[in-house]
Amino acid sequence: MKKLMTLALAAGMLFGAATGASAIDFKAKGQWLFGFAAANTSLTSKENNARSDKEDDFSAVQRIRMQLDAVASESLSGTLYFEIGNQFWGDNTHGAGGGALGADGSNAIKIKRAYLDWLVPNTDLKFRMGLQGVTLPNKAGGSAVMDTDVAGVTASYTFNENVALTALWARPFNDNYSQVNDPFTGNRVQSKYNYDNFLDNMDLFALMLDLKFDGVQVTPWVMYGMAGRNSWDAVDGGLWNDGSPDKTLNVYPTMSPLDPTGLNRDSNFNRGSYVYGSMFWAGLPVAITLWDPLNIEFDINYGYVESQGRYDAVKKYTAGWGRTVRGNTERQGWLAKALVEYKMDWGVPGIFGWYASGDDGSIKNGSERMPSVAPMGNFTSFMGDGNLGWWLNDYNTSYAGTWGIGLQIRDMSFMEDLKHTFRVAYWGGTNSPSMVKYMDSAYAWNYGAGIEGPYLTTNDGLLEFNLVNTYQIYENLQLNLELGYVVNMIDRDTWKHSGFNYAGGYGSQYSKQDMWKAQLVFAYSF
Repeated sequence: MKKLMTLALAAGMLFGAATGASAIDFKAKGQWLFGFAAANTSLTSKENNARSDKEDDFSAVQRIRMQLDAVASESLSGTLYFEIGNQFWGDNTHGAGGGALGADGSNAIKIKRAYLDWLVPNTDLKFRMGLQGVTLPNKAGGSAVMDTDVAGVTASYTFNENVALTALWARPFNDNYSQVNDPFTGNRVQSKYNYDNFLDNMDLFALMLDLKFDGVQVTPWVMYGMAGRNSWDAVDGGLWNDGSPDKTLNVYPTMSPLDPTGLNRDSNFNRGSYVYGSMFWAGLPVAITLWDPLNIEFDINYGYVESQGRYDAVKKYTAGWGRTVRGNTERQGWLAKALVEYKMDWGVPGIFGWYASGDDGSIKNGSERMPSVAPMGNFTSFMGDGNLGWWLNDYNTSYAGTWGIGLQIRDMSFMEDLKHTFRVAYWGGTNSPSMVKYMDSAYAWNYGAGIEGPYLTTNDGLLEFNLVNTYQIYENLQLNLELGYVVNMIDRDTWKHSGFNYAGGYGSQYSKQDMWKAQLVFAYSF
């Protein structure tokens, strides 16, 4: 009898749900990615010829994403976006797991996005609430400030066919802080700021004005942020690959102390004098298609993060430790980038370039490199967005502290359903070579893999080559073959002054090496 009642109840719930959802139109879409690659994605190696990252050169991996839209009408819908992250074949420990023999059921299914879209009745005001993808307006090389998934609210209003306004409130971080304990007693440090989940929120507020005219699009935008004094300590792992705040506060790579818990504290392990620190960004992306088939794009960005105190940095010498210098956590800088291309019957040749401010050699006045939240520069496909090489730890770059120029021919096609893109680009640095003396190691060459890009001085350079081939096997199935190579021209004489260069230290153990990759990706999208 109990089983019959249970079945009846389940049937009632099923029919009730079906009745309540009868007015909802469910739409599904997704993507399966299967990648196979041989690669070396590190600019450094050990002196004993052991790879600094100690990873295999070959990997096979897959990723699955599924999106379900529940559409009630043009004015109301909800979206749920699932992801089974990188499953490395044969590996049950990295990525999402579940790639080893008999490891079914151990996969990590993540909610990538979950948001609600709705239109205010009898108006053109649209809202999007929840976990959503946010890309700040950009042209010519992708967003150098923020392009990621984040929780927040977006409001947009279209005044007419020429003018639209979007406002954003996003909360990247909150309630991740754990109180600091005294290293000698193990007890909580007595401070009015030292409590779990206290003053550890980061909030971002942005306004974006989209102006479209015949052959010209201009989208000026500004973003203000406020970060609690404990938000810098809040993320240890978690979202750091998408740009955690400690990557902005740690203004210089591999500089002691790397651990943000050591930053901005007095002798009693209390935070500095600020409760909240301000952040500010602005951008002016412009696209000109007035003279089609000529396409011109340029983008100007500025960023500022207020100092939240000072910290001790040690200036290294070849004989060992040097004197201690009081560093500043302020960071501000700018970036200009541009693209000019001309569409032809067989392809689209073009030239692109950028220039970003760099550090002036003094840590007392903070960093002069433009800060970012979660950049996704994409001028190139090795040091840039990776072009589906999502598992190779490619550099998602903000271009901070670098300059560059490149040539490309994209979408070349000599056979139906087959396209080719070739790029060559030179990367230079705008940071002072004297900054190297404050670095703990030459691993700063690899600084920010998947976060911000390499740290290059005015003595350093990189030469990158990309060849991307795309074949449309079926309407929904695409084959992508990419070959990439980066010639490492970083100056060894400059970087030998980093780290502990006396006998037995680790600073002198690093040597430079070129990067390369050959990857094959199958993408099924529906």
